[in-house]
Amino acid sequence: MRLSQETLDRLPAGIVRPGYDRSRVTRGVVHLGIGAFHRAHQAAVFEQALAAGDLRWGITGVSLRSAGVRDQLAPQDGLYTLVVRDGAGERLQVIGAVMDVLVAPEDPAAVVAALASVDTHIVTLTITEKGYKLDSATGLLQVGDADVAHDLASLDAPRTAPGFLVAGLAARHAAGLGPLTILSCDNLPHNGTLLRDAVLAMAGAHDPALRDWIAAAVTFPQTMVDRIVPATTADDIAATAAALGVEDQAMVKAEPFTQWVIEDRFAGERPDLAAFGVQLTDAVAPWEDAKLRLLNGAHSGIAYLGGLAGLDFVHEVVARPEGRAFVEALWDESAATLDPPVGFDIAQYRGALMARFANPALQHRTRQIAMDGSQKLPQRLLAPMAERCAAGLPVDALALAVAAWMRWQSGVTDAGEVFAIDDPMSDRLGKAVRDAGTTQERVDGLFGLLSFRPDSELRVLVAAKLAALESSGAMTAIDGLRRA
Repeated sequence: MRLSQETLDRLPAGIVRPGYDRSRVTRGVVHLGIGAFHRAHQAAVFEQALAAGDLRWGITGVSLRSAGVRDQLAPQDGLYTLVVRDGAGERLQVIGAVMDVLVAPEDPAAVVAALASVDTHIVTLTITEKGYKLDSATGLLQVGDADVAHDLASLDAPRTAPGFLVAGLAARHAAGLGPLTILSCDNLPHNGTLLRDAVLAMAGAHDPALRDWIAAAVTFPQTMVDRIVPATTADDIAATAAALGVEDQAMVKAEPFTQWVIEDRFAGERPDLAAFGVQLTDAVAPWEDAKLRLLNGAHSGIAYLGGLAGLDFVHEVVARPEGRAFVEALWDESAATLDPPVGFDIAQYRGALMARFANPALQHRTRQIAMDGSQKLPQRLLAPMAERCAAGLPVDALALAVAAWMRWQSGVTDAGEVFAIDDPMSDRLGKAVRDAGTTQERVDGLFGLLSFRPDSELRVLVAAKLAALESSGAMTAIDGLRRA
């Protein structure tokens, strides 16, 4: 028996469930990229709004690629369980905010209609860095990408997120409806600006007047989101079924900590976000930089070094003295590049992050974090590295983390286990590794693919770190950093 509206009343008394009438909810939010992170983060905030009696904020979820999430949620009437875990136990809550899920390739017109609905006021996105179809060097649309080229030629059946947004906004404008607030919730610096520029470029290719209306009326606030949401496993589904007494194929798990910082610039209606823990601010960038360079930067270093060493989970890496010391050294380097917002205590934040990393209940896999590294490294590790180099400051920990990413591209752990590289640039990354004759050539070739041009001294340093990883393994290289 599956979790559904019909089985809600059969759940154990301790399970939190929707207390509002879901039949009265209107769909005020369209979310592009309805994966686990959205269901554990933004959807939980809109669930609070619904629970407080503001029934305007139901979610129409959109999958831009596969039907997997739709097929999980449809038999469950859109209901799923959010399992919040820490060392002390877990809390289960059934979320009812997702009203339906559309699969864009199956019915692109339905997605455009949802964006153009009179009830829709906010669009949120979690499509990962690669979903924006932006060139890493210029930040502009990848005009050579087949899907981007399709949408630049015609928006009759869009394929990309910018294409769908422009098609939906065009329909709204033609119908005389108001603009939207569009919130990128992905780990990209200046995510709102990047998305706005992509949408304006797409709109300009079709209708300059539409482009001007979007530029004047639609808002793309910057945002920062933070919550660790590991991938769901079969064991998680089984444990949740045992707790609920019914099966939930769409459950997600997360840590207790959650944060959402939004630039206070909305085009129209919104829920009382501040009442639900969202931080509204005039300046997101300092929050964004702190999160990208401390949490995400450390996560990437942990993922590649831990993964090479055969450690499956984040907590296993920081449980080792050398692993914890590496993270602290990385933070020492990256923290010096930050301009923290007022009231932001870096030392306190670091302490809280280490406690989050050490949470064994999450089972956060290093290989999950290691995905799409070419899209993540520039903002997480290369940006603070470049700033420190420009200031004449050492970058030993950052260089080791970048070298570990380069070692990861070989597709072999320290123990000789072969694995597949999960990255949109995997073919080019693999070719750069195979074609290089020396360690230094591998470093130069991989930096070239990242459109990052470090000076010769830094390239030599990274090559030395890579050589150490190849000869002695990740844990020995980390320990060497600690003892230096």
